[in-house]
Amino acid sequence: METLKRTKVKDLLQSTAYGTEVTVKGWVRTFRNNQFIAINDGSTINNIQAVVDFNTADEALLKRLTTGAAISVTGELIESLGKGQKVEVKVKTLEILGDSDAEKFPLQPKKHSLEFLREIAHLRFRTNTFNAVFKVRHALAYAIHKFFNDKGFVYLHTPVITASDAEGAGEMFRVTALDFNNPPRTETGEVDFKQDFFGKSTNLTVSGQLEAELAAMAFGEVYTFGPTFRAENSNTTRHLAEFWMIEPEVAFNDLNDNMNLAEELLKYVIKHALETCGDEIEFLKNRLLEEEKTKPMDERSELDLTAKLNFCLENDFERLTYTEAIEILKNSNPNKKKKFKYLIDKWGADLQSEHERYLVEKHFKKPVILTDYPKEIKAFYMRQNDDGTTVRAMDILFPGIGEIIGGSQREERLDLLEKRMGEMHIPVDELYWYLDTRRFGTAPHAGFGLGFERLVLFVTGMTNIRDVIPFPRAPKTAEF
Repeated sequence: METLKRTKVKDLLQSTAYGTEVTVKGWVRTFRNNQFIAINDGSTINNIQAVVDFNTADEALLKRLTTGAAISVTGELIESLGKGQKVEVKVKTLEILGDSDAEKFPLQPKKHSLEFLREIAHLRFRTNTFNAVFKVRHALAYAIHKFFNDKGFVYLHTPVITASDAEGAGEMFRVTALDFNNPPRTETGEVDFKQDFFGKSTNLTVSGQLEAELAAMAFGEVYTFGPTFRAENSNTTRHLAEFWMIEPEVAFNDLNDNMNLAEELLKYVIKHALETCGDEIEFLKNRLLEEEKTKPMDERSELDLTAKLNFCLENDFERLTYTEAIEILKNSNPNKKKKFKYLIDKWGADLQSEHERYLVEKHFKKPVILTDYPKEIKAFYMRQNDDGTTVRAMDILFPGIGEIIGGSQREERLDLLEKRMGEMHIPVDELYWYLDTRRFGTAPHAGFGLGFERLVLFVTGMTNIRDVIPFPRAPKTAEF
């Protein structure tokens, strides 16, 4: 006898083909009153209900209908009398594909804390919250590729293993094939990396930007979207040791073009998520509202999740210089009343998340783009302004999150770039290949970096970055 091809739960829930025979395969979420099985197959956050006749069903089989068990059900699609769903399946045959011991399965149908779920991250995909988060993550990744593809950008795969430190920050993971217990040494006692696999010291990349600049000088418009690594010992809700970055680089663009591209990208991908993940965002919005009820009034968000996302779509981002922002912050109430953890007393201060959020949430009440930062707090490759003290940098600040994008117009003038690298002790000879773009047909160009997890954090309303990447890598954390 030929078995029916399975239909996804998502399609059945939208179907009105009452009376037809269907097969559903999925995992048991709940089994109530010995007759109502809630089945989820991952195609949607919603379950379908299958109704089994316990008078005729095998009792031993019903006992195996535990939360987490994988089953296959064939039966008639009927109109549901229960609240909340239009259809259900009247079970004709039921098969257990994989048992799940109710005594041992850690995801029983009750509320679990996110901390607990982080400890069992290999199973947390099976919860509604993580079904929603990773569906939104997928939609955002797709939208990023579509946005750049439709504009004619070339997607560039930049190396994960590199011999350069793009940011000059030095917080990198070393890659080596040398014997850890007995590495070869030079005459002066240093580790001899000439004998290593690549013949030199190598690390995991912190950014694909420098390589993207090389390609932009040939293709005009490129972008990278790949994993990057920081060996920064930051055990916070906003930092990961392994995360994904989107880095467009565009020839002939200045700082203004760069801001326009970044604003357009953010609005495009947020809009795409709202259009394609309605159920998921609605679920996450309600989850957040429940969570906020436990907080004191002054800590609750002014906007719910959907309103916050629309707030970014409906407002033109406010653009101002770092210097203007410092004046606003210096004269702000929290600064005067010493409410900021880091007080702003002079020009040149590196802005913290609390300052960025004040500008967005309290002062302008819209997303903000800050430009022209002091060169001392920015990377070597940013184009220097004529004032000699600032660079053509831009950071985009979002509500609840602070900086979501950082970018700049790049320094295309060879003499100024070499001088700056000298000041910042960046080895000019090791980056000869990067400087070649300034030697042969240099041109103004600009780009930015968007931390993908920060974006997913924002769109899902989650509060810990470890909850928006499947398997977080952070200090003392490398499970699964």
